[in-house]
Amino acid sequence: MTDRRVVVVGASMGGLRAAEQLRAAGWTGGITVVGDEKHMPYNRPPLSKDVLAGEVSHAAVAFRPRASCADVDWRLGDAVVGADLTARTVRFAGGDSLSYAGLVVATGLRPRRLTCPGPSAGRHVVRTLDDAQALRAALGPGRRVVVVGAGFIGCEVAATARSLGADVTVVAPEAEPMQRPLGTELGAALRRRHLAHGVRFELGRTVGHLVGEERVRGIVLDDGRELPADTVVEAVGSIPNTEWLADNGLDLGDGVRCDALLRVESRPDVVAVGDVARFANPRYDDVPRRVEHWSIPTDSAKHAARTLAAHLAGVAHDASAFAPLPTFWSDQYEERLQSFGAPGLGGGDVRLLEGEWDGDCAVGYYRDGELMGVVALGGKAIALAGKYRRELVA
Repeated sequence: MTDRRVVVVGASMGGLRAAEQLRAAGWTGGITVVGDEKHMPYNRPPLSKDVLAGEVSHAAVAFRPRASCADVDWRLGDAVVGADLTARTVRFAGGDSLSYAGLVVATGLRPRRLTCPGPSAGRHVVRTLDDAQALRAALGPGRRVVVVGAGFIGCEVAATARSLGADVTVVAPEAEPMQRPLGTELGAALRRRHLAHGVRFELGRTVGHLVGEERVRGIVLDDGRELPADTVVEAVGSIPNTEWLADNGLDLGDGVRCDALLRVESRPDVVAVGDVARFANPRYDDVPRRVEHWSIPTDSAKHAARTLAAHLAGVAHDASAFAPLPTFWSDQYEERLQSFGAPGLGGGDVRLLEGEWDGDCAVGYYRDGELMGVVALGGKAIALAGKYRRELVA
């Protein structure tokens, strides 16, 4: 007989929120949360910003579980390597298995790594607390840091490293930092802010190979120029952790394909939460996408937990389709950037709504004349952005 237990695979924010929301939805059976890290769930966004700049400790970023989850079983430091969705079991690296009545996929992402040749020592990513601790030890005055990638993580790490006195160069193939989600104009405005703080950019460039024998001492760009480096930070994107679900006939092309209720391939006993889940958002269209924003683990956990709890209780579930309003923020130096909606879905129609590009500003992203998202930079603009957010919610 299958254990009357929900197994949550993934012990980060999404896994914690799933456990909390299962209790909130009325599930009184057992819950086991499994994670390959040794740490209890913690907040990841500060790892590239405040925490990286200061004391890096678990206590600084740890979430406090709700009292309703006091009886949840945590199996940490033990990776799930396989699953049989027909037999309703998950398999661990040590060979043992665990059965379930319901399964929550919350395995998130891992950093994509550079594939070019070169030494491994001195190369860093920022995804886990251990990553941040290792990188923090490599930063300081006079350290030569090359950040490969000019997305949010890359730019946040560049700002933090510069604030610690490091010599920082950002390398990326795009024409402007954060160009894909924010557009050329706002990306250029953010680049000018970084330049004012002493960060250098090599844009429109890729990495040919890394220089050094046992430890990195530089990178060679695709045009043949060499940049000296004591530390290389790889911020070149993420890969969904879905390999453990292979051989179950699922669509794992880019994360785990879910239906409108966050069921995996419409299986009533398996749901997915967080940035590993790929779903269509009816606010915008019917194209399934992953969303790597801080708000998604909490929003998706609430929806998925209700779906799963209703199935396990054998009751009807008439919930509407999952239709979140994504939000995210980024802190770089003393400025905050706040986003509502889906600016990346704009069709290139970018409008300055408030302020000036080189000051506090609010920027709108439109598709066929409809506002898809708004991004505010600076305190005054963020205060004004609420009226545009209301337009997105309507």
